[in-house]
Amino acid sequence: MSQHRSSVATIFSQVDISTAASGPQGYMTPQEEQTQLMRDVLTSQDRTNELLEELIGTVSSVQRQRNAELHNWKNNNPQLARSCREAAEALSKVQVEYLDRLTEEVNDSRDDLIYGDFLLSEFIDKYGPRLAHLNGVIQVLAQLSSPPNTANQRQES
Repeated sequence: MSQHRSSVATIFSQVDISTAASGPQGYMTPQEEQTQLMRDVLTSQDRTNELLEELIGTVSSVQRQRNAELHNWKNNNPQLARSCREAAEALSKVQVEYLDRLTEEVNDSRDDLIYGDFLLSEFIDKYGPRLAHLNGVIQVLAQLSSPPNTANQRQES
């Protein structure tokens, strides 16, 4: 038991923060203390800025690499990229119709949804996962799709 107390005692230490402990040489006037605190804050802010710059550099390099890979994929698969574009546009129309039905149901049963936990849960179970998955599929297709070629569309018209 005495070993346990001594190991606990070494973990915690006491620090005397009274002004008498620092003696007359360590005494700072309130203005000096405030100046020192401001210097500490400025030093901390400078370090934070350095870390943010490093983070931005890392994130932007990863994003540039991802964009380059995506660009290469689109160039290597032009037909598939066009198909993804068409599918994303078609699913966007489906999404609009789905949202129209969803909002219609919300407006028709507003009071029931507010006061009925069971009906709200049923509504969320019915529409939530479908909407989330549909949004995810549309995002993937939109990212993989090539932008519409306006020159080809003009020639085809």
